[in-house]
Amino acid sequence: MVEIILSDDTERLQVARIHGWLASSYWSPGIAREKVERAIHGSHCLGAYRAGEQVGFARMITDHATFAWLADVWVDEGARGQGLGRAMVQWFLDHPDFAELRRIALVTMDAHGVYAALGFHPPVRPDRFMERLAPGIADMLRAQP
Repeated sequence: MVEIILSDDTERLQVARIHGWLASSYWSPGIAREKVERAIHGSHCLGAYRAGEQVGFARMITDHATFAWLADVWVDEGARGQGLGRAMVQWFLDHPDFAELRRIALVTMDAHGVYAALGFHPPVRPDRFMERLAPGIADMLRAQP
């Protein structure tokens, strides 16, 4: 089996591939490539590579002191079921820039087990959590199962 390498070298990111993944996701359907590029630029990104081809992506948005938001964790269909998503998240949790943060948050519809195994849980005080959504996003989310 060919080894998968994790790297946060932004020069290695295959942006067209990442855009294709995210544009097909349930959380950012049809997202414009320009927005993906801006998101990459403003985040600490991680790529997973097998034989030079990118097979995974994740990014962390953070102040590098107290809080981070884990986003856009994606594993290419041909690389799923091998623990790669979990490995990418663990890479961030072990990274010195994130290991001492007070809170790391995320949203998921279908990977609760992956994140629970890494110590994530529902908010302790969900009554304190709020969000502000862009126009149309609330309708999109309400329409999802």
